[in-house]
Amino acid sequence: MVQYSVVSVLLQGLAWGSLAIFPGAREVLPSLMAFILLSNLGASITEVSQDALVAEYGLRYQINGLQSYALMASAVGGILGNLLGGYCLLKTPPRILFLAFTALLSLQLIVSLSSKEESVNLPRIGEVTPEISSVLGIVKKQFLDLKGIVQVDEISQPLIWIVSSIALVPLLSGSVFCYQTQVLNLDPSVIGMSKVIGQLMLLCLTVVYDRYWKKLPMRALIHIVQLLYAFSLLFDYILVKQINLAFGISNTAFVLCFSSVAEILAQFKILPFSVLLANMCPGGCEGSITSFLASTLCLSSVVSGFTGVGMANMIGITSKNYSNLPAGILIQSLAALVPLWFIHYVPMLEPGFEREGKRAMSKKSRRNRRVGRVIGQESFAYRRERET
Repeated sequence: MVQYSVVSVLLQGLAWGSLAIFPGAREVLPSLMAFILLSNLGASITEVSQDALVAEYGLRYQINGLQSYALMASAVGGILGNLLGGYCLLKTPPRILFLAFTALLSLQLIVSLSSKEESVNLPRIGEVTPEISSVLGIVKKQFLDLKGIVQVDEISQPLIWIVSSIALVPLLSGSVFCYQTQVLNLDPSVIGMSKVIGQLMLLCLTVVYDRYWKKLPMRALIHIVQLLYAFSLLFDYILVKQINLAFGISNTAFVLCFSSVAEILAQFKILPFSVLLANMCPGGCEGSITSFLASTLCLSSVVSGFTGVGMANMIGITSKNYSNLPAGILIQSLAALVPLWFIHYVPMLEPGFEREGKRAMSKKSRRNRRVGRVIGQESFAYRRERET
């Protein structure tokens, strides 16, 4: 885990440091795109490794739903980061802001280099699989274990649904952002503040989910969230058509309150699946399946972005012509309803709460009960038993 953190910080530090030191890098489009790609690559590595760390730590110490607290911390960090970044952007030039961000990355790099794997208090590879000594053997075993887990319907079907629900929706956030800044002439600080409000909404949703909504049937919860996500995409349609002005709501107020709703719902939708798949993994494979989930989600987001760019080109949305943007937003909203056709891929309940309804069983029955499903000659354990 520490090595992944070092690599991700190096990639992001190289990208942002170059943008701060070399002014020409911020003005030439190819170099700017290259550095942004490098930074996103580092951020993706960080996201995958932190999801794996949360899953392994939670199951090792039997903390059910640790992903909720991780998302809360991420939302708090997003609120503070957007507030601080927006304030600095108003008071300082971009070059100083890039240098400050590079300094923070340098501090994180020093902390990562000074940390040891034992500090996270997780089992080392040799402790989990002492019979495997070579790196190639470890990689091969992890790949075979992951392949066997993903092929199980109880894991593959929710995974297919969440990935498809993201990849099937063409993302038009870039076109909407350009419309807000170039046509409506909204100040970038307004859009930044809308992100802060969105992260605050995400924090509230995560707290409510952890306290109350985890007990709801998962399929019903995801069905409602997906419907809300599809309809929240129409907020951009209202803004482009200026319907909000007819109700006396200014563009600034509308963007502040509703611009980030769809993005926040898309982030929140992932949380129940992260908890579900982490709980269903057999012991020793929590990090693998969680990393695989994070990687597939990143890939589905890339597919959604490319599909959105392609659709924008097809219907003629350009930086000088936004007349077809409302039609694109409607297509986007309809595409978000498509995953509801195969919502049966989402299980009704999370396995942890299915078991909580049977606490009246005796201590001996809970200890001796088989948890798993026989596949051929092998038994696949959905998750390790809690200690009584």
